[in-house]
Amino acid sequence: MFTWIASVDQLAAQGLRSPNTAQLYRLNLTTHVLPALGEVRLRELSVPRLDRFVQTLQLNCGAATAKIARTVLSGALGMAVRHGAISSNPVRDIGRITNTPLRRPRALTPDERREWIAHLKADPDAVRKDLPDLCEWMLGTGVRVGEALAVSWDDVDLTAGVVHINHTIVRIKGVGLIRKGTKSNAGERTLRLPAFALAMLRRRKLAAGGHGPVFPDSRGGWRDPSNTSRDLRNARGSEEFAWVTSHVFRKTAATELDRAGLSARQIADQLGHAKVSMTQDRYLGRGAVGKEAADALDRAHREAKKDRAHRLSGP
Repeated sequence: MFTWIASVDQLAAQGLRSPNTAQLYRLNLTTHVLPALGEVRLRELSVPRLDRFVQTLQLNCGAATAKIARTVLSGALGMAVRHGAISSNPVRDIGRITNTPLRRPRALTPDERREWIAHLKADPDAVRKDLPDLCEWMLGTGVRVGEALAVSWDDVDLTAGVVHINHTIVRIKGVGLIRKGTKSNAGERTLRLPAFALAMLRRRKLAAGGHGPVFPDSRGGWRDPSNTSRDLRNARGSEEFAWVTSHVFRKTAATELDRAGLSARQIADQLGHAKVSMTQDRYLGRGAVGKEAADALDRAHREAKKDRAHRLSGP
């Protein structure tokens, strides 16, 4: 099985697989597959045995973990077939892995959005960790946290008002942080920016000089997505915003675009989804994206700001 993992590592080195994918496969192999099946002979890896293993793993660890284990087993046993060690791949005949019904996506309402940013700006630790601007950026673009942290000033065209999303940041065990290409071809996109995001970038460029990452770590380098997600968890507290994650900002952007009347294809392009069904099923709530997306996100920002000013002015 390690031979198959090594082949995946080689594909990752050639840019044909994501390094993060190879890391997930290796972790699943050492954590789940080998402890359960590592001492079993190839001829004893029957369909019933493998089916029980995968179904039990799904019950105990979830469908996502079970699917990765199935992929690892299928790849390793497929290699065994090609080398004549077994006559057929038993993984092909095991039962399907079914996901539990998805919960309705939850996004920030305009009130919650305003309160969340105000909550961050009132927290000195969140301000020190640059969370208010980062959250505004994700709300204004709908990008993933790794994509947000991978944006460099070279990717930003302030004159044209666009940002090129071509990379993401991942941490690879034994290697560290790497800046790699996006998850798919659909992930490579050019987004027109809403006015509030452009204003924020201009302010940051004046302060930082416009070199390197737009959202750097304390030393000016690339920022770790896992550490950033942990910072967000610490900043949200345990009550009103306990449910908020970085993905909520992405769902909020998608929901605002849907509310503004953009098509599912336009929203999928903004988020970097190849399949519209992914956007519709998981977020409601391809190339360059039109000005409508930036305008809709800018309107949402202005409405939240206007409502906050009205509340502060009182009756």
